[in-house]
Amino acid sequence: MSEELLINVTPMETRVASVENGVVQELFLERTVKRGLVGSIYKGRVARVLPGMQAAFVEIGLERAAFLHAKDIWQVDKPDDAADAVGNISDLVAEGQPIVVQITKDMIGTKGARLTTHLSIPSRYLVYMPYTDHIGISQRIEDDQERERLRNAMETIMAEREDIPKKGFILRTAAEGADEESLRRDVEFLRRLWKSINERIARSTPVTLIHRDLALAIRTLRDEVRPGVEKVRIDSRETYGNVIEFVREFIPDVEQLVEHYPGERPIFDLYSVETELQKALARQVQLKSGGHLIIDQTEAMSTVDVNTGAFVGHRNLEETIFKTNLEAAQAIARQLRLRNLGGIIIIDFIDMEDPEHRRQVLRMFEKALDRDHAKTKITQVSELGLVEMTRKRTRESLARVMCEDCPTCHGRGIVKTAETVCYEVFREILRQFRAYEVESFLVIASQAVVDRLLDEESANVSDLEMFIKKTIRFQVESLYSQEEFDVVLM
Repeated sequence: MSEELLINVTPMETRVASVENGVVQELFLERTVKRGLVGSIYKGRVARVLPGMQAAFVEIGLERAAFLHAKDIWQVDKPDDAADAVGNISDLVAEGQPIVVQITKDMIGTKGARLTTHLSIPSRYLVYMPYTDHIGISQRIEDDQERERLRNAMETIMAEREDIPKKGFILRTAAEGADEESLRRDVEFLRRLWKSINERIARSTPVTLIHRDLALAIRTLRDEVRPGVEKVRIDSRETYGNVIEFVREFIPDVEQLVEHYPGERPIFDLYSVETELQKALARQVQLKSGGHLIIDQTEAMSTVDVNTGAFVGHRNLEETIFKTNLEAAQAIARQLRLRNLGGIIIIDFIDMEDPEHRRQVLRMFEKALDRDHAKTKITQVSELGLVEMTRKRTRESLARVMCEDCPTCHGRGIVKTAETVCYEVFREILRQFRAYEVESFLVIASQAVVDRLLDEESANVSDLEMFIKKTIRFQVESLYSQEEFDVVLM
């Protein structure tokens, strides 16, 4: 499978697209004024301790206080046999106390950022955990011999380094196949970086940013270049220069993959990424067979509904349903990555009577999810025919980043009909008539509402005028939405 990474850079934002076999699979977006904060280290101040929630709110300089749970607080003297025990939050932190924390989840919706004191600093092949002495290996590296080779290489490197007080490292998936010298360079880089961070912590006052992760373009080279990635194309000469400087120093084996795209046609247009981006914001996703998905995202969860649509099959209904569900399973896995949907996800596949068909669809879905780099957990088909799953969420979804609630419907997705608004106008006129002495009424509303009042509802308007013995006039306000109106006393 061929994979390319496309990096589009403008002064306002950086966008990255992962393209596999010509199809966009994943999109990352970072705006200059709203850079993601995951991985950033702060020296904060405990603002409030909540014993009932076993948590605390910490001021780190963001618009909302960040959330720190007791289980995410590193305890220096915790015994090994109590590794999973959670201490009492009141014994761990106190209001006003300075505390060094790292963001694990950006602010999402109305929720503040999620914090931990288990600091971790990533590099190309390793993640350094300065408070532990454990060497771990990514579960995605499945070959036992490779795992043993990497462990032995790290133990050899650690034996040489007496200047690293704690030797807690995790070997990332990218470390598979890396030689000992590459690992040694990463250890040296992380040692220097941690020394610098430690010095800043010592001299900084609370509510200070200590360390911020790399910009998206460089972070992409560090985290997303895996075996199978054939090219990394960047359309900004300045960013290309910065990236080359970074990879030459820290990941020289990647330099041959990076190239500058000088074409006049925008790189995202060339690969149809812009089209896919617009589709990823739509509620309906068409399937090649003629079926379609309906994807809805709410605060609590995301839902996916599978429909046969125009697909009628060739043999029977069960075959039609089975084929639609198989295609939908792959399409849903791609849409989850593309839209970056996280949290609880409920999938309503079309009901299948054959148990073997259900098993095959679920296997297809699990196989498609294997390519997802976010952690996922999936259940069997429930009694109601639903598949429940979770997908780890560390940043806002694509729709949350690029869109906002509709100012007309305020996020409901529906608006009141003109008929409904007309009846609300009648009730408001009666309410005002009983409360005040007036000569006449002026109704200001949208074009659709006024048109209906003068046409379909004209008989009702006439009856109301006779009842209140007052004149009712109408005026169109083009800036009003269909639900907005005013009744003016004359």
